[in-house]
Amino acid sequence: MQSFTRSFTAALLLILAWLPASVHAEEGPKAVVVNTVQAVIDILQQRQDKKVLSEPDRQAIRAVLADRFDFAEMTRRSIGRPWRKLSAAKRKAFITTFTQLMEYTYGNRLSSYHGQKIEYADAEFKKKRARVKSKVIDNDKVTPVEYRLRHHKSGWKIYDVKIEGVSMIGTFRKDFRGVMERRGIDGLYDALSKKVAKLIEKSRRN
Repeated sequence: MQSFTRSFTAALLLILAWLPASVHAEEGPKAVVVNTVQAVIDILQQRQDKKVLSEPDRQAIRAVLADRFDFAEMTRRSIGRPWRKLSAAKRKAFITTFTQLMEYTYGNRLSSYHGQKIEYADAEFKKKRARVKSKVIDNDKVTPVEYRLRHHKSGWKIYDVKIEGVSMIGTFRKDFRGVMERRGIDGLYDALSKKVAKLIEKSRRN
């Protein structure tokens, strides 16, 4: 009987291991943040050259963030009211370009990671939104980092990050508004596309 129970339990665990992530218990917002950050750190620690991000490194990080960051919401919030008048095709183009901008602007800074300690507070909830505060500790320097998340059918996703109290999306929105006032929404897209192209070219030279 005990042999049967052990065999049954092992079979059950094997089945659960192969089930899609959506079938398992949903991760809370804190777990989403902690697991996402740790997955990125694991990639950074496994680099052969700790001073740069190779293209395989970028691809691995991109795969981690794709399901955890709500890039569509981030793009919408950064553009603001003009988003409402954009066609579906134009929105998709903006999301793609904005995602690349995030990757090559903030992703490049990840290359400076050298084992800083990170502490996380418990998630704070407000309806279908949550925030998770953390501290990045680098010797005597402590940098507060706050993650904002919202709940989807597929789980919790990050839509903004505040570093030392400064919202990433708020900064983008301010910069984008200035460009749109001078050049309109098409001018903004053109400016972002050119900036991304330059960032990509620079990364290839490094």
